[in-house]
Amino acid sequence: MAMAVAQHRVSTSGSSSINKHLDASGKYVRYTAEQVEALERVYAECPKPSSLRRQQLIRECPILSNIEPKQIKVWFQNRRCREKQRKESSRLQTVNRKLSAMNKLLMEENDRLQKQVSQLVCENGYMRQQLHTVNASATDASCDSVVTTPQHSLRDPTNPAGLLSIAEETLAEFLSKATGTAVDWVQMPGMKPGPDSVGIFAISQSCSGVAARACGLVSLEPTKIAEILKDRPSWLRDCRNLEVFTMFPAGSGGTIELVYTQMFAPTTLAPARDFWTLRYTTTLENGSFVVCERSLSGSGAGPSTAAAAQFVRAEVLPSGYLIRPCEGGGSIIHIVDHLNLEAWSVPEVLRPLYESSKVIAQKMTIAALRYVKQIAQETSGEVVYSMGRQPAVLRTFSQRLSRGFNDAINGFNDDGWSIMNCDGNEDVIIAINSSKSFSCTSNPNNALPFVGGVLCAKASMLLQNVPPAVLVRFLREHRSEWADFNVDAYTAASLKAGTYAYPGMRPTRFTGSQIIMPLGHTIEHEEILEVIRLEGHSLVQEDAFVSRDIHLLQICSGIDENAVGACSELVFAPIDEMFPDDAPLIPSGFRIIPLESKPSDSQDSLTTNRTLDLTSSLEVGPATNHSSGDVPSSQNSRSVLTIAFQFPFDSSLQDNVATMARQYVRSVISSVQRVAMAISPSGLSADVGPKLSPGSPEALTLAQWICQSYRQVASVFVNLRAELLRSESLGSDSILKNLWQHQDAILCCSLKSLPVFIFANQAGLDMLETTLVSLQDITLDKIFDEPGRKALCSDFAKLMQQGYAYFPAGICMSTMGRHVSYEQAVAWKVLEADESTVHCLAFSFVNWSFV
Repeated sequence: MAMAVAQHRVSTSGSSSINKHLDASGKYVRYTAEQVEALERVYAECPKPSSLRRQQLIRECPILSNIEPKQIKVWFQNRRCREKQRKESSRLQTVNRKLSAMNKLLMEENDRLQKQVSQLVCENGYMRQQLHTVNASATDASCDSVVTTPQHSLRDPTNPAGLLSIAEETLAEFLSKATGTAVDWVQMPGMKPGPDSVGIFAISQSCSGVAARACGLVSLEPTKIAEILKDRPSWLRDCRNLEVFTMFPAGSGGTIELVYTQMFAPTTLAPARDFWTLRYTTTLENGSFVVCERSLSGSGAGPSTAAAAQFVRAEVLPSGYLIRPCEGGGSIIHIVDHLNLEAWSVPEVLRPLYESSKVIAQKMTIAALRYVKQIAQETSGEVVYSMGRQPAVLRTFSQRLSRGFNDAINGFNDDGWSIMNCDGNEDVIIAINSSKSFSCTSNPNNALPFVGGVLCAKASMLLQNVPPAVLVRFLREHRSEWADFNVDAYTAASLKAGTYAYPGMRPTRFTGSQIIMPLGHTIEHEEILEVIRLEGHSLVQEDAFVSRDIHLLQICSGIDENAVGACSELVFAPIDEMFPDDAPLIPSGFRIIPLESKPSDSQDSLTTNRTLDLTSSLEVGPATNHSSGDVPSSQNSRSVLTIAFQFPFDSSLQDNVATMARQYVRSVISSVQRVAMAISPSGLSADVGPKLSPGSPEALTLAQWICQSYRQVASVFVNLRAELLRSESLGSDSILKNLWQHQDAILCCSLKSLPVFIFANQAGLDMLETTLVSLQDITLDKIFDEPGRKALCSDFAKLMQQGYAYFPAGICMSTMGRHVSYEQAVAWKVLEADESTVHCLAFSFVNWSFV
């Protein structure tokens, strides 16, 4: 109240001063209405006019001729100050409303938790009393009466009366989950409530199925929110289809609907799910709007057997949305998702994905609340996007990319997909679709120029100890490490009609650079929509000045490492440079889904990066050879990587395109495995350096060889640091950790005729401005300038003879062309365990810095 009074005084004072000016006698005179109107017109055009503009105003407006230019300047200053105060007051009122609503939510949550605590205390006391009861049979009977939940009576789903009874029962059970203690809710890890958070999130603990709950404040009316959330395919990316079979009115203005929903499978290794549910929409006595849902037994008049043949029927336990109008506008929304996904129907290694409440929370519950908030921000004008695209258009692009990618992964028969020449032993599955139309929806004349169809090459991999967010970020930022520009050019050319269209392409050289141009993002940046430009140049002289750039429309999601249970995706599709809103899209990409670890995983770990196909039985591979205690639970993280790439083809070239697609996807898999091994921890702790490439010794072994070999020659260099010497007395994990975090740049190169680098610590990678993956493409001679190369050549024989060499201060080069100075450098031979075989050469650059 005090703050409001103070604001009123400031506003009154500002209003009083802005309407007065000094006359010639030095007295304050109030502006006339005509003068204020003239000044307001100018202010609307230019809030901060220059001195020349103010003088011009006085000359052109006779009613202002008796006012000094200085007084006009003061009027505009006061006017801008008043506008600023008005905006700040409005902002504070908005924040106050949000905080009040959030406080109300937290108070309700606190009351619910107190009830839950009281209930648990009573149950605890009761159980203690039962333990002291002498009569065992009476004890058992009493316990049964306490812990057994009465089952709801069977209702007849074939007539309206029975459906209404089921609907009322569903409503009561849903409300008990949304605001009561029917489910033991615990806070979602990493999702703390606060004024800047999207909402309050919780997951179930020790209940049948998997469940998640969310509540938050949204600046939309309840009916609008219900309309948005009922249109599930618009916001739930895994929803393939939702069809309302029957709808009839219920009491109190409510409606009952019988709904059939199909869901995409997230990976090629599991079947898709479908649901046959009753959805009940009604209004409560307190004005709250409710949409609740539950599964029905049997099919009734629902989906045909043929339509549901490719799906596993899952169950929706009482779930829904409770939307309450909020004072001052907006709504408070409670979302509950409670499912039984029939985990028995998937391979055992994938069951954690179907038994995780965190996954359901991220994919459904949190996604729903974020989407509604996104719509609210776009409606209020708070969100501004680039390239002149409307928010609805950008959302449609994201949905089309995600849906096209899901279509490719699932390959449903009723969409025209069929498996091509699969004998069950292929690691890459090839599917073709000759009937699918990729013409533009609003402009059929923009149909794609090929007549054969679309071919999809897909595969799945199990990854161990690879952070999904880190891997997707790398794939996004370093496309040249895994992608082939010529394949991108092939797909892009198929989308164009003209001289350079498919099947003929002009020879092009890819420069290796990519430019990321953001289009838009969701409210918490969990998903980014962007355009990628891949720069290319023609190799034909007559086309030297013709652009060969390739443009991709791309969505990237799940790059926040702290998002528990979040799926990470990178999905892209070639587009024309000036792509229309209805441009055809053929999406390809990657999806990485984390699997929750089980306690037994440390004893039964999977072979890292094993490639699996649709028919694989997913046998557990041989356990990794680690001593007990060397593998902490944090290193048992597993994830499923699914890759799907689509290629247009002409019917006469189907076999050729299939062979190319299979080989390309295999090369991508190999590149991703290489990247995954580079960014994966080395088997001990998450902050230890990455693993080496295939064919190299384990990082731990190489670290021991480096330090042992250094110790044999370090007595010669009395001025060098002693950290590597001290590491010799530590455990193997500490040796690698110290080496990786050593402040001097340490690099190892092979002993081939053209030495290439095979390892570098973090300082070495920073000095060369590269990554462990790209490091193996850098030769030793590239990092030295001319004097450095001469010194290396002159001392190389000495290095190989006596085992070490010393280099004074000098200059070397990073991969980005920047000069790096160092005070001194040491090179020594790295001997294997037998101390006679030379494995590689090591270099240490002391006190390096960029020039």
